[in-house]
This record gives sequence, C-alpha cells and structure tokens, in this order.
Amino acid sequence: MKILNVSDNAFKKYGKILKNSQYMDVIKLMKVIECPENVTYKPSVKALEDTKDMKVLSNEVYGGMPIQIGYCNGHNNKLNGLEYHRDSEVNIAVTDLILLLGLQQDITDDFTYDSSKVEAFLVPAGTAIEVYATTLHYAPCGVNNNGFKCVVVLPKGTNTDIDFEVSKEGESSLLFARNKWLIAHEEANIANAVNGIHGENITL
Repeated sequence: MKILNVSDNAFKKYGKILKNSQYMDVIKLMKVIECPENVTYKPSVKALEDTKDMKVLSNEVYGGMPIQIGYCNGHNNKLNGLEYHRDSEVNIAVTDLILLLGLQQDITDDFTYDSSKVEAFLVPAGTAIEVYATTLHYAPCGVNNNGFKCVVVLPKGTNTDIDFEVSKEGESSLLFARNKWLIAHEEANIANAVNGIHGENITL
C-alpha cells in the first residue's frame, strides 16, 4: 500500500498540520511512558493535562472548549476498525507513525464501508495534526514494525463509557463509547462492535 506524508496535498481532505505550537511539554512526558506490545489507549492522563500545552490546545485549537489529553501507544500494523467523532481530534506524533484514514461520506446507507477506500499517511515524530470530524481513523500503525507513541486530544468525555440507553437502530448501532462511532472488521474480533468494514483488513 502506498504511504503518503501528511504534508502531501492528499491529506488536506482528512485534516491539517498544526504549525503554531510544538507541544514539547507533552512530548517530553511521553518519552518516559511505555510502549507496550499491545495497543493501549488512555483518554485522559493527568500529567499530560497539567502541562501548559493543555491551555494552548484548549484555547487555540478547540476555541476554549473543555478537552482531555491522553495517548495511544503500542505495536500495530492492521486497520481492524474505523471510528469517527462529532468533532476534530488532535494527534501529536511522539514517534513516527502511520494513520489509515477514510471519509465518513463513504459509509453506505446500510452502515458498511469498503476498505479499498482507505489511504495511509506517515506522521513524522514531532508533528501535530488536526484530524477532521468527518475523517475515519483508528489506532495508528508503527513504522518498520516498530512501536508507536501518539498523544490524543479530544473534547472532554470522548471515548469514555456510555451510561445511557442507546438505540440499536441506524447510526446509533455504531455508537461504541461517548462521542465514538465505530465500524469494525470481522477479523479484528472487537467485542460488541458492528462488523461493517468489507474487504481486506489492511496490513502494513
């Protein structure tokens, strides 16, 4: 699969590079956080949120909205699933990593998605990007079978447990966590997820 760079024009429909700040405080803290064999995601990490980067991200990127800063670390080389939110997500690459991306507009009326539409983008270490709300994404992949570390910034409460009744009809059937709609590939065996990704479970 061809891997483009987030600096390429092809990325512009999925997101943009954030060039105004380098977010060195959170990157420094992430250097000492482990990169496990399996993918680990933590929506909110107090140490990351206690940095001055928290205020910059909240005010300059999210317009003063309450946010959370967490991370996704580990080893991965497969698509497995695609999720979206009702708002942008900020990713800060602590290591080189690859994102597999698609467009929400390509989800069919019966809530399936053809994996052949996915594109791959390298996010070089130290790069911060905004991933638009209409962009399908999931856990990053490592480069050359190495692990990855990625800071994940989202509106407060996103990706936390649902404590309310959810319809199993229509788009609501995809609601997997707060502000997280997920379509999975059956090969990933994600419990309680809708297996709506058709085609290859892309492997890098």
